Amino acid sequence: MRRIIYCCFLFVFATTVTYGQKYKTAEDTMKLNKEYLKLVEDTTELNKDLSEAQENFKKYQSDAETKNKAAKASAESSSNQADKATNGKVKDAKKAKKKAQAAYDDAKEADEATDKMNDEEKKIKKLNKEVGKKLERLKDLDEMREAIRKLAPVVAPQ
Repeated sequence: MRRIIYCCFLFVFATTVTYGQKYKTAEDTMKLNKEYLKLVEDTTELNKDLSEAQENFKKYQSDAETKNKAAKASAESSSNQADKATNGKVKDAKKAKKKAQAAYDDAKEADEATDKMNDEEKKIKKLNKEVGKKLERLKDLDEMREAIRKLAPVVAPQ
C-alpha cells in the first residue's frame, strides 16, 4: 500500500514538474537558449545600470549633506541679521531681507538635492527587484533545461 502511494506521489510530482514548465522537449531547447541569452543580456544591462545608480546615489547623498549644512548656516546668518534689523536701521532690514532670500534659496537647493537622492534610492530598489526577477527566471530555465536533459534519450556516438 505504501509503495502504491509512494509511486502515485512520485508520478504526480514528476508530471507536475514536467507539465508546469514552458519548455518540455528537446526541440524547445533553441527557444529556451534564446530566452536564456536574452535574460543574461538583460541582467548584465540591469547590473550596469544598478552600479551607475549606486554611484550617483553616493554623489547625491554627499551633495545633499553639503547643501543641508549650507542651508542651516544660511538660515542662522539670516536669523542673526534679522535680530540686528529689529533694532533700527533700514540698511539692516535690507541686508536681513537679502540674507533671508539667500537662506530660502539654499533651503530649496537642499530640498532638491534630497529629492534627487530619494529618487535615486527608489531607482536602486526598482533595479534590484528587476534583477531578482531576472535571476529567478534564469533559475527556472536552468531547471527546465535539466528536466529536458533527463527526459531526452542519450545518443551514443557511432
